[in-house]
Amino acid sequence: MKFSEYMQTWLYGNEGYYTKERTIGKEGDFYTAVSTSMFFGGSIAKRLISTIESGFLSPSSYVVEIGAHKGYLLADMIQFIYTLKPALLQSLTFVIVEPFEANQTMQKTYFEEAFGDAIKLLHVKHLEAFTCKEAFFVANEIFDAFSCELIKEDEMLFIENEKAFFATMDDETRKKADEYGIKKGELCLGYEPFAKAMSQCCERFEFVTFDYGDKEARNDFSLRVYANHQVYPFFALTDLVEEKLREPNDFNVFFAKSDLTYDVNFSHLFHAFEKSGISVYDYSTQMKALVDFGLVELLELFANNVSEKQYETELNRIKTLIDPSFMGERFKMACFRKGEMECN
Repeated sequence: MKFSEYMQTWLYGNEGYYTKERTIGKEGDFYTAVSTSMFFGGSIAKRLISTIESGFLSPSSYVVEIGAHKGYLLADMIQFIYTLKPALLQSLTFVIVEPFEANQTMQKTYFEEAFGDAIKLLHVKHLEAFTCKEAFFVANEIFDAFSCELIKEDEMLFIENEKAFFATMDDETRKKADEYGIKKGELCLGYEPFAKAMSQCCERFEFVTFDYGDKEARNDFSLRVYANHQVYPFFALTDLVEEKLREPNDFNVFFAKSDLTYDVNFSHLFHAFEKSGISVYDYSTQMKALVDFGLVELLELFANNVSEKQYETELNRIKTLIDPSFMGERFKMACFRKGEMECN
């Protein structure tokens, strides 16, 4: 089968990695910005409030998280909205896009325990099932989990009988590879359908998303497996590299049990959204984005209301988010907008 089909089964099949409740953070396979500090969600909440106060979105907009896992990011945003602009909790409607019933149940339980009936929370299985006039969409590390093809010149990767091998590329993949000038590396065919679905479901929106990757294609492979905070280059788990570069296990050992991910090609992502009439409003490192969103102001507010020890503890967590040697430079923020009104 094509590698994209294999990756889709690995991550989203009946027993796929993302279909089950999983631990993120110290006890899991990897960290995310959400698991690092509540101020990640707090900064995005401040951005949401600013977008509403600017007039681009109204106070009755929907706030939609895509790829919510347990819902911690959206919950952190709600906590900070309550602190900064509590009246918005009466007018905003919160939505989680979640295809898996088990995850929906987990999220509903968490939100009921955290907020009771203080907020309105809805679930939809996919964007095609959701329509609204105005929305603020948010996502963290979703595009690195879209299934992709692995291409090398005129060939693409296939998986058969638990073996990986390159063979002739099909016409659809070749056309897309030529369009983006990719000769070697990952090629996602799902960005365009996703952007189209978002454009069709909402008349006006802002979409803020964070992911790791580069502005342009690297023309090299970045696909890797994360297992218990260990990183394994995918090809080191195959016999396609020389023996001295191979890991003791092969990729089948990790199938559906560990995360499988790659660097996002943001130029491809931008083009996909622009083809659906969505503009690229901003793009920056995670460090710059969080500071621009208001992280420093939130920290000052926090410092005035907690002990010095609590402040120092949270500050150390935040350093991971913005330190260039950790998440600060490696992760990028992209902001997209659709709607007639332009913001200065």
